[in-house]
Amino acid sequence: MANSSGLNTTGILSRVTVAAITAALVATTTSAVAAEAPKPRSADTAQSAPAASTFNAPAAAAEAPLNALYGVDSTGFMYGYTPNGQGGLDTRLFSGSGWEYTKQITQVDHNADGRSDGVWAVTNGSLEYLQWGEDPARVGGGWGIYNKVISTGNLGGAAADDLLARDNAGKLYIYLGYGNGKVTGRTLVGAGWGSYTQIAGNGDLNNDGKADIVARDGAGILWLYKGTGNYKAPFQTRTKIGAGWNAFNSLVTVGDIDLDGITDMIARDKAGKLYRYSGTGIASAPFKPKAVIGTGGWNTYRLMF
Repeated sequence: MANSSGLNTTGILSRVTVAAITAALVATTTSAVAAEAPKPRSADTAQSAPAASTFNAPAAAAEAPLNALYGVDSTGFMYGYTPNGQGGLDTRLFSGSGWEYTKQITQVDHNADGRSDGVWAVTNGSLEYLQWGEDPARVGGGWGIYNKVISTGNLGGAAADDLLARDNAGKLYIYLGYGNGKVTGRTLVGAGWGSYTQIAGNGDLNNDGKADIVARDGAGILWLYKGTGNYKAPFQTRTKIGAGWNAFNSLVTVGDIDLDGITDMIARDKAGKLYRYSGTGIASAPFKPKAVIGTGGWNTYRLMF
């Protein structure tokens, strides 16, 4: 169905269910993981905005997020890939069209159940929220000033995922999520973030119950920023993970891919191969050695999230 944003959510892939993943693990075949049909959430069950005092509440330890990986190609077609139960991804499923004008997309979990409830998307300078299977709702304008918009989980301490946004001057801001697609006003996280060519994260990388992120600088060094759970200062001082990460043109985290309960990272190289970096839960060495999960063709996607 056409709508004012130019986006079309018809056929959009729903979030992966734990039941489907469990079934895939038990099965002896490599057939595709079944996906739950989108179910619109009624108004009386929608989450209300949390009180401001909850944004400093300590985060509780939880299983790693469990989501599909999505890609948008140059024609605006979207495809979804669910974890296949063997550390890789299943055959792609058509997940929507009309995304050719969208600059940035990121999944968001509103109720801390580990599964995304929809996406935030920046189109024509406006931030929109799309609950799975429904039409976009405009959140606000002026988002064209940001060259990176990404939800990396619950950074502020409340239940809902938050949003990070970096402007062209390299300043990073956090917008706290209300749990209904809307966000608070921004809070400055820090300056100098323009030195990073990739920022990724969706879950806990050091097993302390707080969401973390990684950032790659222009020299190809990857850095870990451990989360604090305090939106006023959401990250600790960075620690070096390793060098040589300029081999990749995209880093993205959607949660647990190998289904061991720890957040993983996906990396795409310049030849279009896709790799999984399984998480360890150890801050000093948060990733295991890379494993190929896609032999080629992944450069067809201008956006992965």
